[in-house]
Amino acid sequence: MKVSIIIPVYNEAQTVQTLLENTWAAPTPGIEKELVVIESNSADGTRERVRRFCDEKRALRPDGIRLVLQERAMGKGSAVREGIAASSGDIILIQDGDLEYSAQDHPALLRPIVEGKAAFVLGSRILGLKTWKIRRFPGDPVKEWYLNIGGVLFHAFFNLMYQQRLTDPTTMFKVFRRDCLDGVTLVSDRFDLDWEIVAKLVRQGFVPLEVPIAYNSRGFDEGKKTLLFSDPLNWISAIVRFRFSPLQASRQDREAGRVS
Repeated sequence: MKVSIIIPVYNEAQTVQTLLENTWAAPTPGIEKELVVIESNSADGTRERVRRFCDEKRALRPDGIRLVLQERAMGKGSAVREGIAASSGDIILIQDGDLEYSAQDHPALLRPIVEGKAAFVLGSRILGLKTWKIRRFPGDPVKEWYLNIGGVLFHAFFNLMYQQRLTDPTTMFKVFRRDCLDGVTLVSDRFDLDWEIVAKLVRQGFVPLEVPIAYNSRGFDEGKKTLLFSDPLNWISAIVRFRFSPLQASRQDREAGRVS
């Protein structure tokens, strides 16, 4: 059994080296792993750091790392979709390219799948905290309130639409068997992919098992890329759209290259 760790990175020069080293070193007991890094032509030197890291590790273990270089940034969803297409593992684990999520949680996230107890796992920030406030913005209580209340409302809306009781459907830690995607086409280019994956796998009959994780919230001045007003509107649209849209892209869309 093998896990493919999908790592989209864009303009993360300050954190990407540490993140990649931590992910490379993190244990995955009982299974092989490969890192699939998707670099979206950053403007801050991230690409050079990623290339150097991949060259060094490839010399140690050629089958342990894959590098996908995008010509331009097309959004996190686009990068993750391309990474999944380039991967070879039986299990997919999505790891953000910053340090909000710790690679030390990988064993706990993988264990239920390796032991056959689940096919789909979510790393819950809520279960991993002693407070309902996921995000912290010291010195900016209005932004902190806006984002935390927004998260609660979005989660409640998703649970209502999909008849679930998930604490954290928007977590970036999504882990699932590759065969969960049989009969599913992922189409999102931005952060709406986070909703799409959960929505479509739930509709396929895979109820996520939530596992508590550590979470280190970062601010917008530290590189957070969420757009405060347009992204929430896209998320509402995504929750509704993926509740009723076909699970697979049409043949015409695939032939026209509108999905990968």
